[in-house]
Amino acid sequence: MATPPTPTASDEDRVAVLRDLLPPVPRRRPRVGLVAGGLGTYWPQFPGLLPQLQESARYVAERIGGLDAEVTDVGFVSDAEEGAAAAERLRRADCDLIVLFLTTYLTSSMVLPIARRTHTPVLVVDLQPSERMDHATFDTGAWLAYCGQCPVPEVGNVFRRAGIPFRSVSGWLRQESAWRRIGQWIRAAHVRAALRHARHGLMGHLYPGMLDVSTDLTLLPTTFGSHVEVLEFDDLRHRVEQVTEAQTRERVELARRVFTVDDSVVDEDFAWGATVSVALDRLVEDFGLDTLAYYHRGLDGELHERLGAGMILGASLLTARGVPAAGEYELRTSVAQLASQSVGAGGSFTEIQALDFEAGIVEMGHDGPAHLAVSAADPLLRGLGVYHGKRGWGVSVEFDVRHGPVTLLGLGQDADGSLSFISSEGSVVPGAHLEIGNTTSRVDFGRDPGEWVDAWSATGVGHHWSLALGHRTADFRAAASLLGIEHRAV
Repeated sequence: MATPPTPTASDEDRVAVLRDLLPPVPRRRPRVGLVAGGLGTYWPQFPGLLPQLQESARYVAERIGGLDAEVTDVGFVSDAEEGAAAAERLRRADCDLIVLFLTTYLTSSMVLPIARRTHTPVLVVDLQPSERMDHATFDTGAWLAYCGQCPVPEVGNVFRRAGIPFRSVSGWLRQESAWRRIGQWIRAAHVRAALRHARHGLMGHLYPGMLDVSTDLTLLPTTFGSHVEVLEFDDLRHRVEQVTEAQTRERVELARRVFTVDDSVVDEDFAWGATVSVALDRLVEDFGLDTLAYYHRGLDGELHERLGAGMILGASLLTARGVPAAGEYELRTSVAQLASQSVGAGGSFTEIQALDFEAGIVEMGHDGPAHLAVSAADPLLRGLGVYHGKRGWGVSVEFDVRHGPVTLLGLGQDADGSLSFISSEGSVVPGAHLEIGNTTSRVDFGRDPGEWVDAWSATGVGHHWSLALGHRTADFRAAASLLGIEHRAV
């Protein structure tokens, strides 16, 4: 029997190879609006001030544009009338986030219309030119270039009174720690952009008895603005019937380049999984899907049971291309996976497997689709004669998650119907793994594993979630803020 090989290439090399073999599905970039401002009364009094502030505004625009965002820069405003005109331009731009760059003092009346009329989350940024003033040489005009912090409490007060969430980053122009905080909000805008415009495929039916998985389909469009496309397995069956033998052979060859194929894989099952994979790609393209959640119980080896059992290979390949797939009809987890992918952190379908009290770790994983980019080595295809808890048989994906920091992200739903982001940070550590066709990981949360399970379960998270690379709680907290939902951390 083949076993997962020891890594022979760096994580970056492996991800690059996967990207070449499985090019990402294009997705709308986040739109970030930018407006800079200062009090126009100063310009005739201190002629050199405005050009200096405008130069700072150009630097801010360049840095934000380098954060993989589509920037709509409406320029510099100097009074309330110009602020209202900027608000109208930003409203038409349909932004995911608006950055207000306060270059010096300005009145809150200049920026309140931007927050109110655009109906878009706002980030207030004030970045003075350098770490400190030169007190011995500065006059009033030079000082005013360092006065961007002065209106921040004013704007915060007015936003609070107007019922507008307030967010800010204060620092100096080339302070990298400040830019890391700004980058966090841009990554959060990636999540908002992805969820606002996402089309979530939901195919089959609920796994019987999994009440935590059940989701009111109106919640996603009303909370995020996204769309849920209800599909039937016959939509997949129809496309499977159109797959040619040549296309199946091509997909088998692709899979052999992506996976290590275990001796347990039966050629007939491998070919069937490849055929379903080709049809899944067509399904996603035809319906314009950004995620897919699925389950079908089936009966006695009939076609729909075979379709459901043949999903794992194709669903894993889709997830690697940026279209996360989740089994067991887990719509909310597919949303969490999309959020994880949107900040560049992968996002693999996960649940608790067992606890290791000697090592102090939580063993996690799941059968079914996995995110190949989070693998610690070349992923393995294993043949299974039975899928535990499900009907059918075929090929499954197995690997250890890359060792190092990780973050769990679940999407909870409360008694009032509201959705929330729920996260927890830990580290994947080496150790023994089951060889049963599952993705697995040993996660150290820095506390007794039983206590962690109790705290995690008390948040209201379901029994599935997304496992993302890196410590990302700050990103997910910021994304929840832009989305207008609660965030809970364990």
